[in-house]
Amino acid sequence: MAKGLVVVLDIEMTGVKNLKADSGIDARYVFIKPSSFEALEARLRGRGTEKEDDLQKRLNQARVELEYASTPGVYDKIIVNDDLERAYKELEEFVL
Repeated sequence: MAKGLVVVLDIEMTGVKNLKADSGIDARYVFIKPSSFEALEARLRGRGTEKEDDLQKRLNQARVELEYASTPGVYDKIIVNDDLERAYKELEEFVL
């Protein structure tokens, strides 16, 4: 940051809470949101990389994070990831 570079952190809800509460860093917060919960579940299931118990834990955590993201003022921008090119462009414009 001191060199004028953009620092991007990929953190979950707990990290956002901690950064906002303790860091004193002037940051902008972006939440990348799936187009729907069903789309997220289909994408995770389609990967076939997790056992059902692990998948259910991820989905439960996703519900919590989506609810947190809907709280006004938590994130500076919410980008719906329903089109990768558009979502990336939106993120790039916000960051730069």
